[in-house]
Amino acid sequence: MTKIVELFNVEDNDIKVFLDRFVYPYEVLPHIHDYILELGNKLGNDYEQIKENIWIHKTANVSETCEIVGPCIIMENATIRHNAYLRENVIIGKGCVVGNSCELKNSLLLSNAEVPHFNYVGDSILGNKTHLGAGVILSNLRLDKQNIMIEGEDTNLRKIGAFIGDNAQIGCNSVLNPGTIIYPNTIVYPLMNISGVKKDKIVNNKIELRRI
Repeated sequence: MTKIVELFNVEDNDIKVFLDRFVYPYEVLPHIHDYILELGNKLGNDYEQIKENIWIHKTANVSETCEIVGPCIIMENATIRHNAYLRENVIIGKGCVVGNSCELKNSLLLSNAEVPHFNYVGDSILGNKTHLGAGVILSNLRLDKQNIMIEGEDTNLRKIGAFIGDNAQIGCNSVLNPGTIIYPNTIVYPLMNISGVKKDKIVNNKIELRRI
């Protein structure tokens, strides 16, 4: 099964300490809540606690019209735009962008990840410098509501979105089905319906071409 170290090169010390506790990315999801509380209570004067269990770095640009439920940490130089909805258990890494009408829940965005336009990100991890095109949805619940299987293994979790490796790009209006894994540097064309594992490829509607 795909390991965390195959997907993400974590330079941020705080997040690295957290991810280093696990081997597989799905193992992280049930523990995001507790880690936010653990880390939040250690953050220094560079962060402002605006509400209970919500910490925002003083350099972050957060729109007054966004909704933050918490627990949540928004790190330095991140941008949260108009009408974004950050539900429970979200860490927004350094330099990330969350845009208009995007909804995030129980997810981790590593440095400079971009979720800019009408996206849903639930129970997912987005790697460094990943980008979701407009309308990309990371589906996190099977229609039959059974446990999510990843690479033939039962995760014992009913809600898992996607794990998108560093520098991967997802084209507009694509849907990533529950438990999808996208390896680093992969490009997914627009309007794709993606499941399983996509590794080192350009993924389009007709064929999958290995990147050169």
